[in-house]
Amino acid sequence: MKQYKVGIIGATGMVGQRFSLLLENHPWFNVVALAASGRNKGKTYAEACENRWKMKVDMPEKYRDMVLFDATADAEQIASMVDFVFCAVDMKKDEIKALEERYAKLECPVCSNNSANRMTPDVPMIIPEINAHHTDIIAAQKKRLGTKRGFIAVKSNCSIQSYVPALSAIWDLGVEEVAVCTYQAISGAGKTFETMPEIIDNVIPYIGGEEEKSEKEPMKVWGHVADDHIEHATSPKITAQCLRVPVSDGHMAAVFMKLKNKASKEEIISRWNNFSGTAQEMNLPSAPKQFLTYFEEENRPQSRLDRDLEGGMGVSIGRLREDSVYDYKFVSLSHNTLRGAAGGAVLMAELLCAKGYMD
Repeated sequence: MKQYKVGIIGATGMVGQRFSLLLENHPWFNVVALAASGRNKGKTYAEACENRWKMKVDMPEKYRDMVLFDATADAEQIASMVDFVFCAVDMKKDEIKALEERYAKLECPVCSNNSANRMTPDVPMIIPEINAHHTDIIAAQKKRLGTKRGFIAVKSNCSIQSYVPALSAIWDLGVEEVAVCTYQAISGAGKTFETMPEIIDNVIPYIGGEEEKSEKEPMKVWGHVADDHIEHATSPKITAQCLRVPVSDGHMAAVFMKLKNKASKEEIISRWNNFSGTAQEMNLPSAPKQFLTYFEEENRPQSRLDRDLEGGMGVSIGRLREDSVYDYKFVSLSHNTLRGAAGGAVLMAELLCAKGYMD
């Protein structure tokens, strides 16, 4: 595979920092530009992140002395330096949409971690193992934008990564109704225990916008390409509640499901353990060898024990059992800043490169 020059837009935030770690030794991607808000322009990455570095390992030496660009004011310069950018900015939704579209119109593809463009009809929202074919909509998006190679692709909400893959693996059994409660780590809010003391010995039963995303985004992931837009799936019906819990990393989901075609517990577990997708078929660098792993132990998965499964890119599942209201219930877990955020975006970018969209 050829080498690609990339930029990280929003490099100083928690997801931007995670991008820097994932890309430090990436076999395809070489970071040549870091950008943040205007107040950090001209600072080195080390200076801008001083007292703000939230990762558990040190900042890579190769980035420490890189001078930051202004993500907005320097867009043209950044676009001229790179083959594409990763975007993880902390701005208002309309500002993010405008910024991402600006880069795309500068003929610079955008792999976004942000939610602003997830519901844009011709922007693919990709989980590579599940809906890699949604890249087909990019041609229609380019036509709308008037670009030759510039476009926007987004990864989905971090919380749905914990349960949508498990449901996708049994899709042909006819998943009709889903009730899910997610227990979401504080890093999903860009926080650590030091910066979010109110979460200690506490559960907060509200995360702004999360329940709507958890109910609507899966329908786009399960949808199909129809001319100039992604046509959303019409089933299953999903109801969700989302809670913030005192965990550093890892979003857990308690899932209840009704199936049109009842299958045995053994068949469902077998499907989970044997499920793979385009990311594995193409042997993408960040793809987990084992995408879904079922644990037989009654007390698994656990956030601390299992969030780093497959380098944080695998999904762990457990406690499948029959339910008195629904057909089955289970628990699943994914790492929210790896599979759910930066890692998922890197894997999506690998897919787009392997399919030739970044050339």
